[in-house]
This record gives sequence, structure tokens and C-alpha cells, in this order.
Amino acid sequence: MAIIHIDFEKTIGKLKIMHSVNNVPVGNPVRKADYLSTHKYFEMAHIPYCRSHDASFCESYCGEFAVDVHRIFRDFDKDVNDESSYDFEYTDKYVKAAEDVGAHVFYRLGASIEHYKKKGTFPPKDYLKWAKICEHIIRHYIDGWNNGFHYTMDYWEIWNEPDCQNSDGTNPCWQGTMEEFYDFFVVVYRHLKTTFPNLIIGGPALCNAHRDQINHDFFSRLNKEKLVLDFFSFHGYNNDPKRFIEDADHAYECLKEFGVEDKTTLILNEWNYIRRWTGEGYIQSMHTIRNNKGASYIAGTMICGQKSRLEQMMYYDGKPGTWNGMFDAIFHTPLKGFYPFLIYGDMYTNTNEECLSSSSDDTVYCLAGKGENKYGIFITYFDDDDDAKDKDIEITIDNMKKDVLKSIEFKILDDDNDCQVFKNDTTSDSCFKTTLKTKPYTTYYITVSFI
Repeated sequence: MAIIHIDFEKTIGKLKIMHSVNNVPVGNPVRKADYLSTHKYFEMAHIPYCRSHDASFCESYCGEFAVDVHRIFRDFDKDVNDESSYDFEYTDKYVKAAEDVGAHVFYRLGASIEHYKKKGTFPPKDYLKWAKICEHIIRHYIDGWNNGFHYTMDYWEIWNEPDCQNSDGTNPCWQGTMEEFYDFFVVVYRHLKTTFPNLIIGGPALCNAHRDQINHDFFSRLNKEKLVLDFFSFHGYNNDPKRFIEDADHAYECLKEFGVEDKTTLILNEWNYIRRWTGEGYIQSMHTIRNNKGASYIAGTMICGQKSRLEQMMYYDGKPGTWNGMFDAIFHTPLKGFYPFLIYGDMYTNTNEECLSSSSDDTVYCLAGKGENKYGIFITYFDDDDDAKDKDIEITIDNMKKDVLKSIEFKILDDDNDCQVFKNDTTSDSCFKTTLKTKPYTTYYITVSFI
């Protein structure tokens, strides 16, 4: 039996942003089929940020002409100050798709991953000119430059996975050396941070948090240049949500080594389930991403992210494609993986203060939140063992509001249910206990409302 204990009198801190995603909602304007759209689901889940990486792979965004710096500024020899040098048409549509659903774009400055022909991942011919191009892109979206906008776009990330290595030794994200990347990053970061001191600027979106030599060399260079990142971003793909807590701790130790742990926050801005990267393990992983086991993994990762040193997480990916476990790629209707976002979005919006929660079982994850008029409890049973057995989960809730009649609603996400209500209780006591017979990969959302 797994024993969960919740204490609503003991608060820990605010719920953090664990339900951001990569990329913006999609629709199908060519077919004039408004229902073939994910826009309303982004709204329902209160998705807060959409990271703009790999947008060029998606025809719904007119990818060839969107987001990447070399797709906006298409001829590097042109005048950086000339408005006609920039093509913002489809990137404007991309950003608007996020703004229309109440989200903001977390803008990745750089290029999409290039597994085959390389075009945008070469080191720029002139680092400072590239930085000034980025400056004008930023001004277009926050200062109205070049018939632009005044959006709230606070987060700007420099590059993506400069440390990436394929099995054949090639790098699909950076066609230079790491020393060249440090030179490049220093020039760009200094220019952008000096120009926009109030924006939140960082990077470099490393493949994972355990690139120890690169971490050391990167932060040594920043330290030498007297530069401090607003955020340090990295990625993670695994089959155990608890590893993200370890990843964040590892990254935090690097920040401590250089004395910036109170100045630089940690952002995990690509994550998803993977068991193995090749063969049958990869095929199994692609199935898992789209089924209820994958949804439980998402729930467990969100819960672990909240309990870690991370400030924010961004699931990869919210656009149609291989790594999207949220939506059907053709009809854009919700898959099982959408519902943890729905749950966490409700918790973040309505129960934004985390309360003490504990589980006696390391495969049963729990999170509790408290708001002015509502309590929320998020629970999932995830075990990557394909032979995991059913188990009882005993839940004890202590120190709810006294002398008030409370309605307790239980929703379930499993193979047969998509967050349907399966149980209701009422109590005027400050404590409540129940036991739930639970199959592997079942997720619960328990809410307490005051009558």
C-alpha cells in the first residue's frame, strides 16, 4: 500500500510554471475547418509560455518563413537597420497564435535543429551583427518597431543545444567548436542584456544538465567576462520523472560553484519520455508518449518539477509531430497526455500555493495546492516496469478549513476515463481519509471546495 499524507496548514511556496510547452497552437485555415485546432485546449489548460523551437518543421506555421533568425533576416549581407531586410509575416502569425490563447512566446533566438542539410546552424559571419539582428527582432515584438507589437515577451533564449552530438559525430545544432560558441554567446548576451536590461535573457539550452566540462567552461567564460545569466536552460529525456530533480540539483551545484545560484534560475525547456533512442526501445517510447502511461509520466514529471529547483518546465512538443503526446496529429483532438496539463493548469490558476505532501512509495507521486476557495491534490502512479501491479493508495488529508462544509470531488485519468468524476464526498471535518484501488498509470485530481 502507498500512503499519501497532505497537510493544508503547512505551506511551502508558490506553484511554479510546470505546464509550458514548445510551440504554439495550430489550426487548419486552408481547409476552413475551425474545429481542427488546438487553440481552445491551450486556453483550457492555461498554458503560460510557448517556446519557439523547431517551428520551421511545421507547415501550419509556414515554417520555412517563421521564427528562426535566418528565416526572418534572410540575407545576412543586408543592412541590419533597414526594415525591408526583415520578413516578419509568418512569425507574427506564430506569436499571435500564442497571444490569442493567453500564452506568451518564450523566444528561442537561433535555428531549428538541422539533421540533414545545414543552413542556419553555422556560426554567424559577424557575431555582433547577428546580435543586432536579434535586437531588432525583439524590438519588433515588444517596442512596435517595423509595424510591430507591444507584446509581453520577457523571455529570450540564445541558441539551442550547441553541445548536441549525433552517433556519427556530427552536430545538428552548431557547426562550430564549443570555444567558438562561447565567443559567440558572450557577444550576443552582452549586447542584448545591455540593450534590454529588463528582459529575462539566457540559454544555451544544453542537451542535458550533466555536460560537466561544458558547464564549467561556459560559466568560467561568463565569469571571466563578468556576465551573469538570467536563466540557465537545459533539456532532458528519460523514463523516470525523479531524474529531473537530480538534474536540477546538478545544475544548481554548477551555479553555486560560480556564485550565481541566487541570480540565475534553472529552466528545463525540453522534456519527454524516452526509454531508448534506438530499436524496439525507441518504438515503444513513441507508443508510450501517446498513451495513458505517457500521460502518467507527464503528471509525475510535473509533480517532480514543482518539488525541484527548477523555475519552469516546457514540454516538447506542443506542435503536431513525433514528440507530441497532447494532441492527435491529424484532428488535433486531445490525447491522454493533454489531461495532466489541464489538471496542472487548474491547480496553478486556482490553488497557487503548494502545501506539504508526501508519499511512502516512490512510484506514487503527489502534489497539493491551496487557493482562497479551493484545494487541489494531483496524484499519479507511474512505474516504467511494464509488469507493475495494482496497488492501494491510502490518502489522508489534514488541516482543511474548520467548521465549513466541504465538497470533495475525485476525477480519474486512466485507459477508460479522461478526467471524469468518479466519486464525490462531503465533510465538515478538518481531516479526511480514503483508500483508492489503483492500476498502474492512473492519475487522480482531487479538489476540495467550500459549500
